[in-house]
Amino acid sequence: MKTNAPSDPIHYRVEVANLHAHLFKVTLTVAQPNPQQRMSLPVWIPGSYLVREFSRHLQHLQAHQARRAVPLQQLDKCTWEAVCNPARPLTLTYEVYAFDNSVRTALLDATRGFFNGTSLCLRVEGQEAQPQVLEIVASPAIAKWSVATGLSPRKVTARGFGTYHAPDYDALVDCPVELGTFWQGTFTACGVPHRFVVAGASASFDGARLLADARKVCETALRFWHGPKASARGAHCPPFSHYVFMLNAVDDGYGGLEHRNSTALICTRKDLPRLGDPKQSEGYFTLLGLISHEYFHSWNVKRLRPAEFAHTAYDRENYTELLWFFEGFTSYYDDLLLRRAGLLDNTGYLKLLNKTINQVQQAPGRQVQSVAQASFDAWVKYYRQDENTPNATISYYTKGALVALCLDLTLRRATAHGPAVTLDDVMRRLWARCAGGPMREADFAAVLHECAQRSFAPEIAAWIHGTGELPLRPLLQQHGITVTDEPAQLAQRLGLRVSESGGVHIKTVLRGGAAERAGLAAGDEWLGVEVGKLGWRLTRLDDLPLYAGSALRVMALVSRDKRLLRLPLRLPRESTTWRLSVRDATAVNAWLSPGD
Repeated sequence: MKTNAPSDPIHYRVEVANLHAHLFKVTLTVAQPNPQQRMSLPVWIPGSYLVREFSRHLQHLQAHQARRAVPLQQLDKCTWEAVCNPARPLTLTYEVYAFDNSVRTALLDATRGFFNGTSLCLRVEGQEAQPQVLEIVASPAIAKWSVATGLSPRKVTARGFGTYHAPDYDALVDCPVELGTFWQGTFTACGVPHRFVVAGASASFDGARLLADARKVCETALRFWHGPKASARGAHCPPFSHYVFMLNAVDDGYGGLEHRNSTALICTRKDLPRLGDPKQSEGYFTLLGLISHEYFHSWNVKRLRPAEFAHTAYDRENYTELLWFFEGFTSYYDDLLLRRAGLLDNTGYLKLLNKTINQVQQAPGRQVQSVAQASFDAWVKYYRQDENTPNATISYYTKGALVALCLDLTLRRATAHGPAVTLDDVMRRLWARCAGGPMREADFAAVLHECAQRSFAPEIAAWIHGTGELPLRPLLQQHGITVTDEPAQLAQRLGLRVSESGGVHIKTVLRGGAAERAGLAAGDEWLGVEVGKLGWRLTRLDDLPLYAGSALRVMALVSRDKRLLRLPLRLPRESTTWRLSVRDATAVNAWLSPGD
């Protein structure tokens, strides 16, 4: 295959350098370099808000023009400069170590290959707006593999090897590449072709079931944004002409990362739908929720996005206070669209919503940090979690979803100002107002005002920029839901999060709880308890009531840094969690059933 042409301003050639050493080889050719041409590798990948320092995996970087070596000067952790002749093409070669089995970086081993452009493709500074060509080489070691990507093919083989085109660097690195002997299937949703590839599936995998359910999800999302006339062409067409799902099934894992016309997903293998099993697992519905979430992002964050993300800075953090909207509202709609697609009934949906509510209410950090602050601090808090995270911050995913819920239920109440509207109307009007592009909080506030014919400034201040409790109970009750208080699990009553592998190990001590007052700390091993004159070995936290009986105080015996401590623990009174159930089916259906 040809490796360069005058019509290719920027050309990347990716091949296997050493399969078992997990090394990709990249050859980058710049047709018309600047006299002092700088190249840099991104430090983060959009959608995952953490500086990951991808350049730490880059090695053996060399440059030449024709047969002459070109010296490279490293300017910082991820940037290099070549002083060269602008009349001759500049070629760089390097290797990238790829052994991260996630959706964020790159992987190469004997069974599978995967990469995001942010991990492999040096950015040619000053030429990011030039067309970019990616060539994927079918070396002998992977000759029987296939390729899947959202990039536009230019000249490829039946297996997908060959050259792909991107209009600019942003588009190039927003289309991950899957390599391997994966399962694949296709479906059409509202006239738009979709491809689904699955790596790592077992023989029990029911691919037809996954395709049928994914199609329902996609059609529901397409009609949400573009109405019942959503189609591949015309005024109601989506912002992509085709879409690719890339799912990696592993022994234990979960996550996804959105891209402009594709998504990379990871799930636990046992959560895939199984042949001959009409009743699917809870894990399968979690997977469908992930598919729904990442697909919804094709509109909400990839196009309709924070104004601060209008132009991506790949060499540093990109801050915004709006992740509560782009991640949180997407989290509200991911399960709601499963309900509207007929994949969940009301009870199944409320069970998932119940879980989200309890997660937020059991996090003391909700009273410390607003969701707007949590959005801004994602780089140093949400993506760098430790034992104190539940006490210091709140998830903009979960609380953001509950903010969306509160707004939706508030909007749905008919008022004297006119007929009720819904959050669906707000989302679609935002899309139209911002032309499917950058938006600010002021746009959101203006559209809320326009839809409801009143200001939502108090709610925005309290729910988004404040740390008070959300009015969940009254709003749910007004829409046909009964909220029942039930006893919390023992760990929550104590204010603990533990692991029970080989004993009771304390992971987190929640602020203000009985465990904190007793002096227990993260990292302690809870060995036993003394009740009166008796001592008991504790191997499971749920055995504590068995040993304590009616006692209100016990002595906790813990090991901390190999020291044995006796800590007086006052057992707390019952605390509660919520359980949601349907009281008024008509009211609930008016909220949860498909809209127009």
